[in-house]
Amino acid sequence: MAEKPLDGSTEKVHLPVASPPRNHGHTTAAWVTVIVVMAGAVVCSLAVMFAMPWLFWTGVGVVVLGLVAGRVLKMLGMGQPEPTSGRTTSRTQH
Repeated sequence: MAEKPLDGSTEKVHLPVASPPRNHGHTTAAWVTVIVVMAGAVVCSLAVMFAMPWLFWTGVGVVVLGLVAGRVLKMLGMGQPEPTSGRTTSRTQH
C-alpha cells in the first residue's frame, strides 16, 4: 500500500526539472524592447490626442520596430537564456 500524506490530501507534487533563470528579464533585449515600444505608444497616444493619423501610423511603426529589435537582440544572445532540461538529447555514434 502506498503511504498517505499526513494532511490527508492525495495530490501529487510535480516539480520542474530545472529552476528558471532568476534575472526576471533584466537583459539588454528586454530593456530595448520596453523602451522602444513605450516610445511608440507615447507617439501613438499623442497622435490620437492631436488627430494626426500619419503620426499614429508612425508610432505603430516604432512599436513594430521595437518588437523586431528585441527579437534580434535575443537571437544575438543578449536576451534571457532558454531553460535547460536535465536530459541530454545528443547521441554519440560508435
